[in-house]
Amino acid sequence: MRSLNAVVSPLLLSVIGELAEKDGISFEKVARAVVELSLLFTKERAALGRPYLEGPVLASAYLQYFLPVNLSKIRMLLDEIPVLKVGEQFSVLDLGSGPGTGALAVLDWWHQRRETDALSIVAVDCSSVVHRQARHLWDHYCRIAGIAKASFRTCEGDIERNAWFGQVGKGAPFDLIILANSLNEMYADVKDPIASRAGLMTDVLSLLAPQGTLMIVEPALRDTSRALHQVRDRLLQEKRCTVYSPCLHEKNCPALVHPDDWCHEERPWEPPPAIQQIDEVVGFIKDALKFSYLLLRKDGKTIIERRSDIYRVVSELRELKGEKRAWLCNEQGRQEVGRQDRLTSPQNTALDRWHRGAIVQIERIVRKERAGKLSSLGRIEQDVGVQIIRPV
Repeated sequence: MRSLNAVVSPLLLSVIGELAEKDGISFEKVARAVVELSLLFTKERAALGRPYLEGPVLASAYLQYFLPVNLSKIRMLLDEIPVLKVGEQFSVLDLGSGPGTGALAVLDWWHQRRETDALSIVAVDCSSVVHRQARHLWDHYCRIAGIAKASFRTCEGDIERNAWFGQVGKGAPFDLIILANSLNEMYADVKDPIASRAGLMTDVLSLLAPQGTLMIVEPALRDTSRALHQVRDRLLQEKRCTVYSPCLHEKNCPALVHPDDWCHEERPWEPPPAIQQIDEVVGFIKDALKFSYLLLRKDGKTIIERRSDIYRVVSELRELKGEKRAWLCNEQGRQEVGRQDRLTSPQNTALDRWHRGAIVQIERIVRKERAGKLSSLGRIEQDVGVQIIRPV
């Protein structure tokens, strides 16, 4: 069984909890606002253009419920990026920062690892309200943790416009640039939002250090995920960058072939008690973190060596009558692969531990011929070696 990930430190959770207490908003109002925000983020997305975090009740609900969730997603991905060089300053740009989601995740991660001497973060958002909230959380965390070599600067600006670019560009290049749950909200009303978002990412990549990482995190919804896949394809076609993770290739995304497909993560998570308490009232179950993401780089570095026998698992392992199956993806595209239970062996028993997001190695996949055509279902036979190269 995979371990549950409680990745936000108790210190950061306590800082968030203290600010929530100062808000003085009742638990009942916060719970109702959580439901309202959840609908906004999923089924009522057309209304996302309004400044939904500037009202005190919605802001408090986001702080107490959605901020720890989104912090945890970023923290997980921070553990995937290449190891930093000890002794150097780590510079970060958090675009569409909200209440400092990316900045706080990096601060918490950096404080626990301390692989560099200093940390510098610039947060860009169009709302002065969320900037004040981010500043309060940052200062309080640093004060309790005794952190002196970490700077935090805010820049008020609409990401879709270029006014912020000149101000932020003075601090470039950045070792890490984060867009968390913000790209999908941009250019929603233009004729070709994918082209506009890809153009923005091209500009953003110009601010990235040669060995830096651009992290894009989006909701795990079908439409937002497919839009991210399309932005990915445009950037790769124009050779603006390469994919460090999750993709194991630079070809067009196979999930876009069929309109009902999309690729996303679902990672086990142990929610903090405050979120569990809200879930019990509103009927949500937040026992996993669901999101789509890209880690992009300009130096060609990848999370793992790319080979034709290495795949990423892009579905859950399905237990059918007499067999197990999962969807895999690599340079050959998406393919369904299974193993009959009667063919389980010491060589292939690792298949029983496959899970969404795992990177696996398979010695050989067999496709049987039926009516003169090869079956679309790949089979793993008894003598075939299977390994999990990298779990999540």
